[in-house]
Order: sequence, then C-alpha cells, then structure tokens
Amino acid sequence: MTKKVLVSEKLAEAGLAVLRDKGIEVDVRLKMTPEELLAAIPDYDGLIVRSATKVTREVIEAGGKLRIIGRAGVGVDNVDVDAATERGVIVCNAPTSNIVSAAEHTMALMLACARNIAPANASMHAGVWERAKFTGVELYEKTLAIFGLGRIGGLVAERARAFGMKLVGYDPYCSPERAEQLGVTLYDDVDAIVPLADFITVHLPKTKETIGMFGPEQYAAMKDGVILVNAARGGIFNVDSLADFLAAGKIGAVGLDVYETEPCRESPLHEFENAILTPHLGASTLEAQLRAGVQTAEYVAAGLEGSIVPTALNMAPVPPEVMDTVGPYVPACQMMGSMLAQIHGEIPQFLKLTAAGTLANADLSILVAGTLKGLLSYQNTATVTPVNAEAVAKRHGIRIDTLSSADASGYASTVSIVADGTEVACTLAGEAQAARLVSLLGYKMDIAPASQSLVFEYEDAPGRVGTIGTILGEAGINITTMQIGTKPEERCALVYMNVEGTVDDEVLAKLRAGLVDLKNLWYIKL
Repeated sequence: MTKKVLVSEKLAEAGLAVLRDKGIEVDVRLKMTPEELLAAIPDYDGLIVRSATKVTREVIEAGGKLRIIGRAGVGVDNVDVDAATERGVIVCNAPTSNIVSAAEHTMALMLACARNIAPANASMHAGVWERAKFTGVELYEKTLAIFGLGRIGGLVAERARAFGMKLVGYDPYCSPERAEQLGVTLYDDVDAIVPLADFITVHLPKTKETIGMFGPEQYAAMKDGVILVNAARGGIFNVDSLADFLAAGKIGAVGLDVYETEPCRESPLHEFENAILTPHLGASTLEAQLRAGVQTAEYVAAGLEGSIVPTALNMAPVPPEVMDTVGPYVPACQMMGSMLAQIHGEIPQFLKLTAAGTLANADLSILVAGTLKGLLSYQNTATVTPVNAEAVAKRHGIRIDTLSSADASGYASTVSIVADGTEVACTLAGEAQAARLVSLLGYKMDIAPASQSLVFEYEDAPGRVGTIGTILGEAGINITTMQIGTKPEERCALVYMNVEGTVDDEVLAKLRAGLVDLKNLWYIKL
C-alpha cells in the first residue's frame, strides 16, 4: 500500500521530489488550524513540519497510522517527543542542515557589532557622513569565549581562528581532545572564563540551566566594552539587565538573532543603536532551507521504508563523530540482516556482530539496530525502529553480542554478522560507499549484491556453472555478475549470482534437479 506523508509547512521542492521519487504520496497543506491537523492526521503515515505546527499528544494519538514525524530544522520544541516515543513513532530532525548558515550569521553579527555596521548604514541612509563616530575594533588577537562547542560552536571556532582570534570555551560535554583540535582552551567554570573575553558567543540548547545563564553578576564581571552575540536560543542572556549594562557602556555592543518570545517586536534593547537585532535569520539561507527540506525528506522516507533514521531523537543519541564512522554501514547491516533471514530461515537466538579495522571500538548500537531491522522485518514478525529495536530483540529472545577486531583481513573496515552460526560479512567501497560481500558462510568473495540473487552451494566439479547458465538462459534470466568462493578442504564451492528476470518456483525446481551434489540453493531478494 502506498505510504502517505502530510507536509504542513513550506518545504523545498527538492525535498518533496525525494519523497515522490520513492513512490510516497505527498500532500502539502499549508496554514492548517490545529483542528484541521487533528482531523487529517489519521490518514497519514508520516508528517513533516517546520516550527509553526504544534504536534501535540492529541495529534500523535489521533495518528493511528503515523510512523514518523520529521522536523525540517533543528529544534523540536513544537513536537511532543514523549508522546511519540510512547506510541513507537520516530521523531527526527535535520540537525546539520543550517549549521554553516548559523555559524556564518554568528560571525556576521560579531563583525557588525565590532565595526558599527548597522548604525553607520543608518547614518549614511540619512544623508550623514560620520567617520569618527563609528570607529570600531578588530577581531584580530582578541579573545573570543565560545559557550557550547557542538557542531555550530565548532564551526564558529574554525572561522574565528582564521581571523586570528584567541579562543577559550566552556562546554561540559566537550572532550579535551576535541577542544584541542578546535584550538580552544577549555574551562570548566563559567565565572572563570567570563572576565577573559573581548567577545562572547553562545551556542547552547534551551534548558533550565541555560535560560538566564548570563545575568547581572556575569555582566559585571566582564571586560569593559565586551561584545555579546546570541544566534542560538532566546533567553540565555537576561535581556532586562543586559539593557542596563549596555546603557552604562559596560557592554560595548550586542548582536541577537533569537529571543525568548518570538516574534519579538519590542524589547529593552530596541532603543540602542549598538544592539544589532535580526529576526531569527540564522537558518534563513537558500542553502540551509534546501538542505533542511532534502535531509528531512530523506530521513522520513527511510523511516517509512523501515530503515534506521540517523537523526531519530527518541533513541539513544548518536554523536556526530560516531555517525560519521559507523553510519554508512547501517544500510549494509540491514541488507545483511535480510540476507540472514532468508538463508537461516528462522529467528536466531544468538546474534554476534563484529566490527573490524577502522570501526574497531566504535559504538555499534545503530549497526545492531540496522541488523535487527533487516532480520525481523523480513520475517514479518516485528516492525523495528530505532525506538524499539532493543525491546523487540528481548521480546524475541535474541541475545546480542558485539565485538571489535583490529584485523579487517586486508580491508579498511568490515562488519561481520553471525546468526546462530550462519555468517555474512561486508565492507564498503567507492565514493558511494556501496556494500560488497566479502564472506558468506565462510566462503571468501568480493561482490556487490543486487536486488535479486541466486546462491548455490555444492561439491566443486567442472560444468556446474555451465548447467546453471543454460537453465537460466532458457528461462530468459540474465546473469549480471557472479562470484565463486571455494573451500578446498571440503571440495565445496559457493556461487553468488546476481540476476535479472523472473525467478519462479519452476526455475528453482529445474536448478535443483539439474545440479548434482547440490547442498543448498537460496533465492535472495533485497
């Protein structure tokens, strides 16, 4: 049955095309009232929103078919994630879609404050030529304090370093290794870092701890003339007291793109010409909007296909560096899981996943989830999502073990999966990171599986492949690629054959009858 996705806010056409190209029916209904959304949602498998649509518990509970909610952007304050988790609905976002835009906007605000761009521009438009009034300061050799060294904070650090700035930072979750890589001297105390900075920028989430994080006490401890920038979340700077320190000249300038209440049409800062205020433009670039639409559409499509959604928020968080390392192997593990289900034939009681080479010692949880997805979804025994993978494994009595090995048998990295003794392993190759089988049932090989394949295991002898080719040719089935693996000690061979054409029961029966000493024959569909 065709899957249906409701898009309630404007999404890039390229994103809509991603969904439609995958055969998903897309309905774009903009400016829906809460009542209209509640009435419509029961018909849809997926929902894509931006920031205006409120996806409440009531909406989620009404969506009986709903499997995934995509937020085309970063924050998910408008989605009841707890309610979605309770119902096994994936909630995902596009956390990297606007990070470059946000980092660049931060630098733009910093430069605008440092060089009095906005008031100088207003003066020029008023027909006034004043140079001395708008004397600014350089960024070069100034100290920038970055609060929050995640994706955006890290990009700001890279750009500020190019300006010759000295970098200090605060982030309780940032490792010393990452801080060193970014060129940031890390502090573990807010009060210790505040007096050091000529510029301060914040890149923190909106939490109880960060709201009002900077108030009168922190402002008083800052250098005279310090410049503050916030393009992250409104409310991190206490605006009322900030206005007082700005009026007194203690704070030289402030650049804000976010506000505690939006839209923000008035505030204590509106009267100051050295307060550069922009209407939440951090993500408002053509490139960011395009990326947000395309990435969200890709993740929603993956969720509807039963694939692992790397940005799913209601599962154990996967750090970006882990996702970069193991993420490309998720589709390969799903493929191997499906292959094991078709070869093994039963739900295994024991599953062992071994990561080798550059994957050694990585967090393998999403690879396990991908394997279970391929294994159990093919068996039609469970719908597996990142939200419920662990619970599903326990329910089916599957014990899971993960191992690491430095030896990848000559490859940069491999993943091997054994299900009750049935083994398959693969690596990734080329720019497309396409999966290639490197071992199956202990037979060494190197082949990229196609959508349908025939796998033969028999006692090795001349003429076997010729017999297979004749039978398939008579049935109008084309062999596209083929690989033969052997076990000399057992005088056995395994033939992995990618084919095109209809392989029905009659063809399979002819193959079984025509091959002497045939041990196994599997018809695999991926």
